[in-house]
Amino acid sequence: MRLCKNKGLLIVVGCLCLSSFVNAQTNSVRLSSPDNLIQVKFSIQTATTDSKGGQLVYEITYNGKQVLDKSDLGLYLQDQPDIGANLRIENSRPSKIDETYTVPAGKANPVHNDCNVLAIDLAEAQHPFRKLTVEARAYNDGIAFRYLIPDEPRTKDIRIVNEKTQFVIAEDATMYPLILSGYQSSWEDNYRTLSLTGLHSESLVGLPLLMQLPGKAWLAITEAHLEGYAGMYLQHSPPQNSSRVLEARLSPRVDIPGVSVTGQTPMQTPWRVVMIADSPGRLIESNIVENLNPPSVIADTSWIKPGKAAWDWWSGPYDEHVDFKVGKNTATAKHYIDFASQSGFEYFLLDGGWAAHGTGPNDSGADITQAQPNIDMPELLRYAKSKNVKIWLWAHWTDVNRQMDEAFPLYEKWGIAGVKIDFMNRDDQWMVDFYHRVAVNAAAHHLMIDFHGAYKPDGLRRTYPNVVTREGVLGLEYNKWSTRVTPEHNVMLAFTRMLAGPMDFTPGGFTNVNRDKFIPRNVHPMVMGTRAHQTALFIVFQSPFEMVSDFPEAYAGQKEFPFLKSVPTVWDETRVINAKVGDYITIARRHGKDWYVGTIAGSHAAQLDIPLEFLGSGEYMAETLSDAPDADISPTHTVIEQKKVNRSERLKAIMVPGGGQAIRISPAQ
Repeated sequence: MRLCKNKGLLIVVGCLCLSSFVNAQTNSVRLSSPDNLIQVKFSIQTATTDSKGGQLVYEITYNGKQVLDKSDLGLYLQDQPDIGANLRIENSRPSKIDETYTVPAGKANPVHNDCNVLAIDLAEAQHPFRKLTVEARAYNDGIAFRYLIPDEPRTKDIRIVNEKTQFVIAEDATMYPLILSGYQSSWEDNYRTLSLTGLHSESLVGLPLLMQLPGKAWLAITEAHLEGYAGMYLQHSPPQNSSRVLEARLSPRVDIPGVSVTGQTPMQTPWRVVMIADSPGRLIESNIVENLNPPSVIADTSWIKPGKAAWDWWSGPYDEHVDFKVGKNTATAKHYIDFASQSGFEYFLLDGGWAAHGTGPNDSGADITQAQPNIDMPELLRYAKSKNVKIWLWAHWTDVNRQMDEAFPLYEKWGIAGVKIDFMNRDDQWMVDFYHRVAVNAAAHHLMIDFHGAYKPDGLRRTYPNVVTREGVLGLEYNKWSTRVTPEHNVMLAFTRMLAGPMDFTPGGFTNVNRDKFIPRNVHPMVMGTRAHQTALFIVFQSPFEMVSDFPEAYAGQKEFPFLKSVPTVWDETRVINAKVGDYITIARRHGKDWYVGTIAGSHAAQLDIPLEFLGSGEYMAETLSDAPDADISPTHTVIEQKKVNRSERLKAIMVPGGGQAIRISPAQ
């Protein structure tokens, strides 16, 4: 792996009259987005008029309306006074970033990174006279800020207990939180709908957190560029303080009680991100999380090849229609390789159970450099190569941590495409460092990575584009043992978890049933909602490495499968056409000259217009895969139609409850 320098980056330093404003008398500074609709003000709140220093706070307006009231900033340190309560602004340094960069996989390519920047240098007015810099960036779709602790002897060794960071919402908002049981979690749960004032103070909220301030804006709070630090959560401040205050909580270290982050100065925190827009669809289109990460350090990314994968785990040991014993064996793996090859899929994912000498739960304690006796790995690699299919391997994170230096070079020699690493279920500082060690080591050996049992994305894939996707979502696997993956849950994910980045939801179930007919089962699982809904998920959900989850025979002879096969996993442009949280979503994505439009409905039927203004000039051919008129009774029934269209026309999405529609639009030849 070679390191590459950033290209196409323009930074302008000087007086940006429209983007920042410093007021020496009030000890405050302002920063505006390039379109001037978003403004953030940083100021010092003093206890008395003669105070030399005070509490650092910030507030945000959107389109002239307050969306965040004055919110505290700072850090709580172990065995030291907190930083943030005794500060004065010494200097501010405005600049601008305007760059365009390309990515191997994303929802847009190329990506435009355009923001105004302000670095605010602060110092304590009284002993111990420490310094702090807050760097802020203002985008047209949000505000981000982070803390930078400079290198100085009095703060050389840092132990951060927590952050003082607050988000004081300007009014009682409707929120869609992911409430987690604790800091050690797989992030696999349903999102809820409740008011900010109805959020219990003991609830631990995972990011991103979506909310609506009626008549003002849609906001989403998350973080970006999480490196050498602990993951952030939110908690509602007790009512006696303020019913509208959300406070940062850092994932604690498991090895040092009472501490979340240890290190030495200079030190910087991740970006704290407030996405802002007039509609939730604009947030889905945003690239702010990726833009806040450093450029790619991988000079040659030609080996990073997104695509679809056949998968041997989800459907269970489904023995019908085959003449061999289905299981973790060479014959089953070859069957899936054949399916991938015939379908034009790039990959086959060989899931847990392939490795030798597994002694712990979920194969922890396995030797991931050897296959178990029922898997003839040399033969499997030879066979896959002959079929133009590459193999991904599953591994428990403890085994990767123990054998990474031995296994990754071996996988490169074998020709393995990537590794799905599972069950981390933490985002404390040590585990965050593990993710980065994996990304670096995998890149050195031309391996792609899919993190499962993972915390939410933070934009790492910009710096290490070999980290193509991750789970951190209650996905289709839950149909094997629960009733939690409902059509409305699928709709909700597009507005919540997907804001953070790609998600390996693993769609593609073709045993489609209504809710009253659904039965959780481990073999040949069912899915709620219609066949058109499940097909549209391949467009609505973004994952450069995408599972096609069902057993090969589930797709045989099904008229929807050719459409499913045609959907790409990488995109040049993304537009949200219709959006109502929990009810429906329509997303149009462009790949080259072709557009794919996916629409899904929750628990209610919906009829939506789809204007085609995103098309270029000329005529196009649209192929629509829609719910059949009787899909509310027979969810597997669909109608496929073709018609010529142009950008002045509108198409209709008529969906039954739990329904969907998928459209492919190509230039007419």
